[in-house]
Amino acid sequence: MARHISFDDVLEILTKEIIASGTGVHARHALNRQFGRGNWRKVKGTVLWRRPEDGTIWVIEAHWFEAHGIGRELPKLVRYLEKE
Repeated sequence: MARHISFDDVLEILTKEIIASGTGVHARHALNRQFGRGNWRKVKGTVLWRRPEDGTIWVIEAHWFEAHGIGRELPKLVRYLEKE
């Protein structure tokens, strides 16, 4: 059920955990091509998210990539946890 979301709709990052870094990030070559060279990390966390279709607020689990100096990219909704 994973779908890409936008960080524009993320209200707050509640928790965050690095699940891969360095050579463990399998998409690092594509990330380097698309966004620039960086020390990419794959991160999972719970975020407060406003659903764009109807404006409801949810706590969701999301995964994304981030690199220092580049920022957070390609967030993906993994599952809904609870409705606020």
